[in-house]
Amino acid sequence: MNNLMNPKYPEGRNLFVGKNILLTASAGAGIGFSTAKRFLEEGANVFISDVHQGRLDQAIESLRSLKLGEVDGCLCNVTSDEDIDAMFKHALERFSHLDGVINNAGLGGESSLETMSNDAWNLVMDVTLNGAMKMMRAAIPILKETQGIIVNNASVLGWRAQAGQSHYAAAKAGVMALTRCVAMETVEHGIRINAVAPSLAMNPHLAKTSSLELIDSLSSQEAYGRGAEPWEVANVILFLASDLSSYMTGEVISVSSQRA
Repeated sequence: MNNLMNPKYPEGRNLFVGKNILLTASAGAGIGFSTAKRFLEEGANVFISDVHQGRLDQAIESLRSLKLGEVDGCLCNVTSDEDIDAMFKHALERFSHLDGVINNAGLGGESSLETMSNDAWNLVMDVTLNGAMKMMRAAIPILKETQGIIVNNASVLGWRAQAGQSHYAAAKAGVMALTRCVAMETVEHGIRINAVAPSLAMNPHLAKTSSLELIDSLSSQEAYGRGAEPWEVANVILFLASDLSSYMTGEVISVSSQRA
């Protein structure tokens, strides 16, 4: 059990040598940044975005300090068509083509439906679901050129019930449905679209949207008694983005150790 409680960080296997990957919401210490780092460790070049300039600059500096692949990025609010178009333009100017897009942007919260305002509902939907839709819509014509991949970040709450999470759960269920349907629309172009559905990934920003009591309760429900390290979720994203999952499209993989 000790190895399960303290997993070993993986060594790179050169899965993405020569590939260019764009990732949203990749500043900070969460799944996005860990995924960008893992892509670099596997030989890729990465283009990252975020909505916070300071965190974005820090993330780019940190990733460049690894002295692996090329790293660039820009600000992008995934609710804005203009921001998304500008980001893809910038990324293509930097790397000439893209082989994959990782949609990590999402926004949660904790509120009962009875007390939830329209604005609170709409904000979560706009960032988490509409943002994924807008990113995919913009990425498809670009990825046709490379028969590239899209990996969306969903959540086990798209399947499972949790009080106080109706807006987030509904948005993530929408991301799952979006993944399945659009995968069928793009399969003829060689584009594969899949999603991960993490249960609980630990990062310093989690406490901003969930109480410590809730985090402790959710951790205790995991088979390992802990949440996933962000890089453990990133590993599954890399699998879905790699040739190792060549037969998979329209699928959602749960990244979870929950008993039920």
